[in-house]
Amino acid sequence: MTTPDAVKAIVADDHPLFRAALTQAILQSLGQCQIVEAQSFPEVRDALKAQPEVEFIFLDLNMPGCDGFSGLTELRHTWPDILVIMVSGNEDPSIITRAIHLGASGYIPKSASLGNISEAVDTVANGEVWLPQGIDLDQVTETESEEKQLAAKVEKLTPAQFKVLQLLSDGLLNKQIAWELQIQERTVKHHVSAILEKLQVNNRTQAGLILQQLRQV
Repeated sequence: MTTPDAVKAIVADDHPLFRAALTQAILQSLGQCQIVEAQSFPEVRDALKAQPEVEFIFLDLNMPGCDGFSGLTELRHTWPDILVIMVSGNEDPSIITRAIHLGASGYIPKSASLGNISEAVDTVANGEVWLPQGIDLDQVTETESEEKQLAAKVEKLTPAQFKVLQLLSDGLLNKQIAWELQIQERTVKHHVSAILEKLQVNNRTQAGLILQQLRQV
């Protein structure tokens, strides 16, 4: 039984065996910890609504509903104080670099041993970034990529504007966005104008492409 002061974490992966391995490593590193499991990104959202004091999220890059890096982008924008550690079977250095540029605090390959997973948890808990062996942390953090600049622009959006951008990038019209969010269409228009200004683009198509670019793996 956990205490009110126990660290709270979400383990989000659609593979039960890997969730179990992650949970074991987290408990080994953090000790007293309350862990919520999620099998899809919508379940992550639901868990965060029920447990807003979550401190860590271990997020599978390719889990249902994640849509590439869109899950990470949404978490970093909507819950910026939560530390997000990506987990994935994809060990491509460029993918790992993108995850860090988009705000992940670590990247754990699914081939990692329990020892490496525990090391990753300890490192992130101490406020540092953890990367697999062979990835140059200095090179990653010094690279000012166009993508990182785009992510910084998206971070300027309010939560309401970010929701509008998500729907806009999916091709919805203003009246459809208004219906989805249960707001007035004129409010959507105000949000869209603010989005264009903050993202420094000329039209909604360009704005949608920015988010789609950040989503791609």
